Parts: sequence; C-alpha cells; structure tokens
Amino acid sequence: MPIKGPAEFPPKDDRPRVIGIEFSPRTLIILVLILSGLWVLNRLLPVILVLVAALLIVGTISPAVRWLEERRMRRGLCIAIVFTGLLVVTVFFITMTIPALITQASDLMDQVPALRERLVNWLAVSPLTNSLADLLRDWQLGDIVRMVASNAIAFSTSAIVLFAYILSSLFLALYIMIDRDRLRGGFFLVVPRSHHIRLSRILLNMESIVGAYIRGQVITCAFMGAFVFILLSVCGVSNALAIAVFAGVADVLPYIGALLSVGAAVAASLPGGPTIILVVLVLMLTYEEFESRVIVPRIYGSALRLPSSVVLFSLLAGTVLLGIVGALLALPVAAAVRMLIEELRVELPGQQEQAEDIETRVRDERGEEEYEHRTEGMPAEQAAAIAVEISTDRHKEESSLSTKTDAPVADDQSG
Repeated sequence: MPIKGPAEFPPKDDRPRVIGIEFSPRTLIILVLILSGLWVLNRLLPVILVLVAALLIVGTISPAVRWLEERRMRRGLCIAIVFTGLLVVTVFFITMTIPALITQASDLMDQVPALRERLVNWLAVSPLTNSLADLLRDWQLGDIVRMVASNAIAFSTSAIVLFAYILSSLFLALYIMIDRDRLRGGFFLVVPRSHHIRLSRILLNMESIVGAYIRGQVITCAFMGAFVFILLSVCGVSNALAIAVFAGVADVLPYIGALLSVGAAVAASLPGGPTIILVVLVLMLTYEEFESRVIVPRIYGSALRLPSSVVLFSLLAGTVLLGIVGALLALPVAAAVRMLIEELRVELPGQQEQAEDIETRVRDERGEEEYEHRTEGMPAEQAAAIAVEISTDRHKEESSLSTKTDAPVADDQSG
C-alpha cells in the first residue's frame, strides 16, 4: 500500500468551528408560555397559598361534616356547627395561653437585671466563659428595647397581613364547603365523562391525604405539648400548661417551631437558676432531635404511606424552595404526587405490570361502564355525586379486602 506524501494530505483548516442553534417558532412559543406561566405563578403565589390553605381546611373538616350529615342533619347546619366548634376551640386556645404568656413575659422583663447578674456570676467562675460573662455584663436592657421598638412596625405589618391571609383562607373554605356540589359539578364538566370515576377517586384520595396529614400534625403537637408540660412541672416552672400549649402549637412550624418551643421553655425556666435552665435546655434539644429523627418519619410515613427517607427529603426540599410554607406543604404534596402516579397509572422506568395492576384496570373499566350507564343524560352536578358514590363504595370495598388479607399475616407473626 503506497504511503502518501505530505503534499497529498488535504490542508488543515485552522478556522474556529461555529455551532449554530436554531429554535423553531413552536419551540419559542412554548418557552415564552412557560416563562410567562412561571412569572404569573410567582406573582399569584400568595393567592395560591390562600387557596391551598383553604383546601387543607376543607379536607380537615369534611369528615366531621360528613359524619353529621349521616345523622340526618342538613348540610348547612352541619357546616355551621363545625365552623362554630372550630371558632370556639381557637378562642379557648387564645384565652388560655396568650394572657399567661404576656404575664410571664412581663415578669421576666422585671427579673432580667437579677437574672443577668446571677448568670454573669455563674459564667465568671470558669476561665472558659469569663469573656462571655464580660460581654453579658456590658449588654444593657435598653439595647434590647430599642431593637424591639425599631422592628415593631415591620412586625405588626407582617402580622396584619398574615391575619388577613388566615381570614381569607377561612372564608374561602366556608364558601367551598357551601358551594361544594356546584363547584364539583363545574369541575367535572370540563373533564371528559370517561375520566370521571378516576377523577372522583383522586379527589377522595386527596381528602384522605389531607386528613392523614392533619392527624399527624395533631399527634406530633400533642406529644410535644405533653413532654413540655411534664418537664416543666417536674422542674417546678410556673405556667407550665401555657408554655406547653404554646410549644405544641409552635411545633406545627418545621425548624422554626423547634426554636420557639426550646426558647419558650428555657425562658420560663430562667427563675429556677442555672441547673434548671441546663436541664430544660438539654432535655428539650434531645426531644427535638428524637422527634425529627424518629417520631416525624414514622408517624407521617405510616399516615401518608411514604418511606422515612422520602419524608425527610421532602421536608428539606420544601424548606429550600419555599421556606416555612414549603416545609408545611412538602409532605402532603409528596403524598399527592405518589397517589397521582398510582391513580393515573403512570408507568415508571423499570416497572413491570403485575397481576394486581391488571385487576385494578379491569375494575376501573367496570366502574366507568357502570357510571356511564347510570348517568346517561344527567347534569354535571348529579353525575359528579354518583361518581363520588361509586368511588366511595369501591374505596370501602378495597379497605375491607386489605384488612382481611392483612389479618392472617398478623396472626402468623404473633404466633
């Protein structure tokens, strides 16, 4: 084979390559629509959060309203009873905790000079904390008062805005409960009739997810309140019940709630001296760690059918994206995404169809045929009610079947 000489090789092109990227008009339109949608969502974020809060309230009180309706009571009267009970509980909580907290806060402000002197003397004993004692000795109470006064206007404005959002969520939830049939009928009207059964199952599961999330919140808050009450009572701290209720309610807030609970308990234990303060601080921090690592993953994991790793990851992701609000909504959103994947029969990569999936699809087709036969020629509101009835009956049937299948397993394990 002849070897080419240098002159026979093609000349090398030293010019830089230019890679051109061209977007089709359709791609540009899609990008513009996506960016416009994200901008609109960002601007309407407070409104969306109010709507989400209202839906959470509706999902929370709907089981109570349904329970009263099953006792042959009119729906309007049931809604009035439930909302009145909610208002009474809120007023009772405010009257039981806020005055005691204000009284204790004023008492602490009067005792600040004596407490500071006692703490300075305790810190000055050790060479390691001597510098901290000097810093605390130079710290004047007037500096704290001026700092609080300078931020009072901004804090009061934020509190008023938050209170307005809470009222808006309550009234929106009330309107949604009153106009349930009309809103549900309009929702079903824009969805093809062949998907009504699946839509009703999604709505029913969403209500179950909200209920499970609220139950988890109630359990964790009750545990926190009981722990703080027992701890402060054993340590001889005054107003232990008020501080315990405050800590239990503050536990609703992820991360920030832990700081508020620990801060309130430690502040209440200041008159007891350094030993009581240290005991309360160590035990509160220990319980907060135990709650975040053990109680929260187990309770919410079983209630929302989420693995513990998904619970922790959802809380972290929600906090990074939307702060406290994102952390509050992270778990129900994660459970809703998991439920939508199951109900919409989304095939994930690596997943193979099982016999249970085929049986579920057959039941879906049977339910849709029954629904279309029963609702032929009906308006959307009546058809939506029948779809919910069929989905509820099927949900009860599946729950009873799962209970029967789980019973022998439990018996085998116990034996």
